[in-house]
Amino acid sequence: MASSWAFLPLLGGIVLFGAAVQRMAGIGFGLVAAPFLVLLVGPVDGVVLANCAGVAISGLGLLATWRGVRLRAMVPLVAAAALTVPLGAAVARSLPEPVLLTGLGALLSALVLLLLSGVRMPALRGTGGALAAGAASGFMNSSAGLGGPAVSLYAANAGWSAREFVPNAQFYGLLVNVFSIAAKGLPGLSRPTWLLWGVALGAGLLVGHRVAARTPERRTRQVIFTLALGGGLVTLGKGLWLLLPGLLG
Repeated sequence: MASSWAFLPLLGGIVLFGAAVQRMAGIGFGLVAAPFLVLLVGPVDGVVLANCAGVAISGLGLLATWRGVRLRAMVPLVAAAALTVPLGAAVARSLPEPVLLTGLGALLSALVLLLLSGVRMPALRGTGGALAAGAASGFMNSSAGLGGPAVSLYAANAGWSAREFVPNAQFYGLLVNVFSIAAKGLPGLSRPTWLLWGVALGAGLLVGHRVAARTPERRTRQVIFTLALGGGLVTLGKGLWLLLPGLLG
């Protein structure tokens, strides 16, 4: 964990930036902030903090977009995620930190490259595709704070427009993050730390709202994926570095 004098400013900056990115592009908190939260407070608590932010951001977003939620389309996604969230939480609790960091870094880097490639998967269509995407998303959200990419891939293959995607992604994000927190519990942070987390989150959403109107969506997404790939590679590098003594020994 970072030294005490640097911990709070670093945490606040990560949360603020992640929330601003999420507000600007509709996705991105987990991709941008989760790897750095993991490096700052550890793989388990870092992921849970990303889950907490997902609940807050999705819940606030739904206040304005809930009429666009397609409940029938959401049922298989949410049901499949509910089944795999406990498995992801169990994996996160049982793996040693170096192995978990290596896995998180490799998974994030692979997901970003997959999203950048614009790949289409016919299997991710219909009810079967929704079940597969929900199962993968639930596991990844609980274990790594990265539930969004699998749902984004499903939405792209299902032909959803951006207007359709946003409210449904917020509805799904709210529920799957609640499931993930329930499976793992809240991190043991101090009250001032939680207060800073909340203030930084709110400030980030306000900043993102102001900047969104001036920034092309395409450029925003490029920045998100670049930062996410960098965070994934740094996390992977730290995990491999911590594994190295054991591998050499």
